[in-house]
Amino acid sequence: MGLHKNYLKVGQNASNQIFGIPRVHRGSTPLSMLISYGAKFNSNRVAVIVFGIITLIAGVILSSVPWLNYFILKNLRLWNGTLSFHYWQRPGVIRLTKVYIFNVTNPEEFLNGEKPKLVEVGPFVYREDMEKVNVKFYDNYTVSYQHKKILQFVPELSVDKNLRIITPNIPLLTLTTQSKRLGYVVSKTISLMLTAAKYKPFLSVTADELVFGYDDTLVSLAHKFYPRNKRPMAKMGLLNGRNGTLTEVSTINTGLGENGMQKFGYIDRLNGLDRLPFWREPPCYNISASEGSFFPPRDITKSDTVYVYDKDLCRIIPLKYSKSVVKDGIDADLYLLPRDIFGGKNKDNQCFNEDDYVAEDGLQNISPCQYGAPVFISNPHFYQSDPKFLKQVEGLSPQRELHETYFKIQPKLGVPVEGKVRVQLNLKVDHTPNIQAVEKFRDFMFPIMWLEEGVNELTPPIRRWIYLGTVFAPTAIPIFSYAMIVGGAFIIIFVFVRAYKNFVFSSDPTVELLEMGRRSLRRGSNLIINGQHRILAHRDSYHLLKSSPKSHHTSHNKHHVKPMVTINSSSSNDEES
Repeated sequence: MGLHKNYLKVGQNASNQIFGIPRVHRGSTPLSMLISYGAKFNSNRVAVIVFGIITLIAGVILSSVPWLNYFILKNLRLWNGTLSFHYWQRPGVIRLTKVYIFNVTNPEEFLNGEKPKLVEVGPFVYREDMEKVNVKFYDNYTVSYQHKKILQFVPELSVDKNLRIITPNIPLLTLTTQSKRLGYVVSKTISLMLTAAKYKPFLSVTADELVFGYDDTLVSLAHKFYPRNKRPMAKMGLLNGRNGTLTEVSTINTGLGENGMQKFGYIDRLNGLDRLPFWREPPCYNISASEGSFFPPRDITKSDTVYVYDKDLCRIIPLKYSKSVVKDGIDADLYLLPRDIFGGKNKDNQCFNEDDYVAEDGLQNISPCQYGAPVFISNPHFYQSDPKFLKQVEGLSPQRELHETYFKIQPKLGVPVEGKVRVQLNLKVDHTPNIQAVEKFRDFMFPIMWLEEGVNELTPPIRRWIYLGTVFAPTAIPIFSYAMIVGGAFIIIFVFVRAYKNFVFSSDPTVELLEMGRRSLRRGSNLIINGQHRILAHRDSYHLLKSSPKSHHTSHNKHHVKPMVTINSSSSNDEES
């Protein structure tokens, strides 16, 4: 058996030598063989190997380095030239303000003690074109600006803005409520003046006048003679002063510097102040909140609370994380107002209360920023407010879907994809029997109007940018990275396997067979030629020329010459034998 194996080994080695196959040492690997025997790679193969290595390295880098997050954060931070800056400065989104006014259908009956019957009229829809102007960047990574807003009425979405509404006389009732602090004599003097001017507790105005202003004598007098910090606008209008460039200068954090993304988009100063001037204590005077364009990304802060500042609310409001939702294929976090956001037993709301006001569930005093007018805010239709307010009137029907404030914020970017702020303005009227014009108007929290501000849809370019950064790229990049790793490794392995096969066997069997054939032909040709020489040599030695003994007479006796006989090798061998 051992002899047989040795015979096979010798035969294999012999065949390898015949066909030019190098001897393979036991324990050698293909790569070590290629190196030890000096296998040559042509330039094309070297280029393919380099390409494979580069692809493999790029795939490893893409899969291990969070470059996508770096790119997103770089363009998310609010700095001149970034994508977020262009979106922030001129959003281009369709921002709508919807106004609903409560029309009082029984004013005389109310003065006689009946419940007021209210009919909601609206919506009166205004499109808000907003731009940030006078933008200035500072070394502490903040940026200041002013809002430029233009409200345009949208008739196709609205009821007639010239529709007349019966509503409480807000300037009159504000004056009479404040007169209780002025004493009996002053109150009587005011009563005589108001009676002479024939002021009534209810008046009829158009919806557009109530929203954007109408002339009123009391307001004009207050505008002329009130102290500057309490001086109202020249006209009486619930949203008066919203058109044009606002005087308020806001300074917000850009996401760079010490605070980073923890305070991204939050207000740093208002008109140069680091607090609201209307309130005396924190947290009521805090201003660290978003103006609605950007929020600190929840994926970074890990916080379930964000804050929003609205000038009409005269405060910042917290929004609590509720659940994860999807908006137009984009992941978002749903934030809602806490139930105890206004008034009630919430300790954070106590600093909003005035000395002569007792906190009520669902109501908040904002009179300091409404020129002293006894205005209180609540959710629309007294949603989530003390039920007693709802029982005092007829015609209100609170519904969560219609009257709840919410925001949907993309957690990776902190960009709101949808949001609605809904708030109701109420007038708190105190009974003033010393003033004849309003002596029948009892203590009452009177709903005036409610409004909805917000964005329902993003523009297609903004939506595509958010979708690309939060949905497509996080899915496509890992697949692409792993494909590069597998592809690069496959290319390298494939080239080395081909090189090994070519080195041992040949990449083309036909060429190898032809080469073997040439070698066989050359060896066969040599054998034939040498054999022919030997055969010819033998033939020469066996040619017998038999002639007559009288050969010298050949020329004379040609007919007696015998023919030459050629004997082949076999015959000659017989003869020799």
